[in-house]
Amino acid sequence: MMLAMSPTARPRRVQLFVTCLVDAFYPETAHATRRVLERLGLEVAIPPGQTCCGQPALNAGHHDEARRVAAHFVDTFAPDPAPVVAPSGSCVDMVVHQFPALLTNDPARAAAARDLAARTYELSQFIVDVLGDDEAAVPVEPSLTYHACCHGLRGLGLDRQPRALVGQAGGANVRPLDEDDRCCGFGGLFAVKMGPISSAMLDRKLEAIERSGADVVVVTDASCRLHMEGGLRRRASRTRVAHIADVLDDRV
Repeated sequence: MMLAMSPTARPRRVQLFVTCLVDAFYPETAHATRRVLERLGLEVAIPPGQTCCGQPALNAGHHDEARRVAAHFVDTFAPDPAPVVAPSGSCVDMVVHQFPALLTNDPARAAAARDLAARTYELSQFIVDVLGDDEAAVPVEPSLTYHACCHGLRGLGLDRQPRALVGQAGGANVRPLDEDDRCCGFGGLFAVKMGPISSAMLDRKLEAIERSGADVVVVTDASCRLHMEGGLRRRASRTRVAHIADVLDDRV
């Protein structure tokens, strides 16, 4: 169902936060995100000074380093009043929930971080909740299934938004995925520090994916894609992993 939005509420311009993993491993997903937003009638600005959101440093306990990265992010994105959109629930969760606390001792930046947190969105969240468009997807031929990435689901409450878009793209070809909300085992540094547990979690996820019979498993985070994609390749599985931006851009 289309969400009712007043004409004045719809933004005309957004800032794209590419994120580290997308930039390093899936730059085509950044381009897909830009094209999708442009097709929805938006001007897309890509601030050249952007770097990381600082989540890896924070997760490793390096709070001073994370604070410096957060300050740089705020200085880069906050001056522009346009919403910030990212193809990553994980990075958006960092901006929304961690930046204001990290920058408490810097009142000006903390205020800017709170303002930025209120206008930073994961891609599917922005399309459905802000633009009011849950019909942005175009039909695709492969059968799809959906994995709910942890930070998006638990940190941002993302559930109906990506499912609506996947449903539009896949139609009758959307396959159910057992335990679709169970972690794939990546968890950033968790996969490095807790390798055996991470591998066991991944195996359970991959078995569920293969049982679904889907051609493509759709995700909202490059981190989950990287983890599951590697596991499926090692299994010589026919199932592929695609970011939701690539699905919306009809690149699956």
